[in-house]
Amino acid sequence: MIVVLLGPPGAGKGTQCKRIIEKYKLAHLSSGDILRAERTAGSDLGKEAQGYMDAGDLVPDELIIKMMVAAINKADGGCVLDGFPRTVVQGSELDKALTAEKKKIDAIVSLEIADEVIEKRLTGRRSCPVCGAVYHLQSLKPKVEGFCDKCPDQELVQRADDKPEVVKNRLETYHAQTAAVIGYYASTGHEIFTVSADAEINDITADILSQLDKVTA
Repeated sequence: MIVVLLGPPGAGKGTQCKRIIEKYKLAHLSSGDILRAERTAGSDLGKEAQGYMDAGDLVPDELIIKMMVAAINKADGGCVLDGFPRTVVQGSELDKALTAEKKKIDAIVSLEIADEVIEKRLTGRRSCPVCGAVYHLQSLKPKVEGFCDKCPDQELVQRADDKPEVVKNRLETYHAQTAAVIGYYASTGHEIFTVSADAEINDITADILSQLDKVTA
């Protein structure tokens, strides 16, 4: 089973991806992780990608697609594509490449949540720069305001990508590019499962798994 997991930043893709993988024994495939792995391994694809990066250019979609299809083949078709494809072009090219390999995407899970909720969720996060523990100003407060529970003398900080202006830009980028991927998949007859990400984590998981069970039945 090949599953695409989509959703805006802060929707909880990482958490839900782990649970999908555990339930169905699938491989976790992230384009960023695969790109780094190919470069580290010094593969032909990795060397080609490194050439673009050394020149300060974006790695072309064609090369990213080749990496993803190779990873899917290694996973024997059982995987979750985490946050990929990011654009309609990537989605279309991925479909063509998979068809050539006599494979297909079995389900797209789209986590949906209002921008306002995402903004509160992300901008309210604080973390410990020493141990990495994560807190939230409303939903997961530390015992002492502004300081880590595990490192009592360590003041909590806000990650650069959780600052309001950065979060707003990330959401605008998502809506401008990745959200259109859902429209592409809908127009090409793919199975799309829309799940509300504004709920308790376990409820979101139950909803996702109940939908995917229909695919594996």
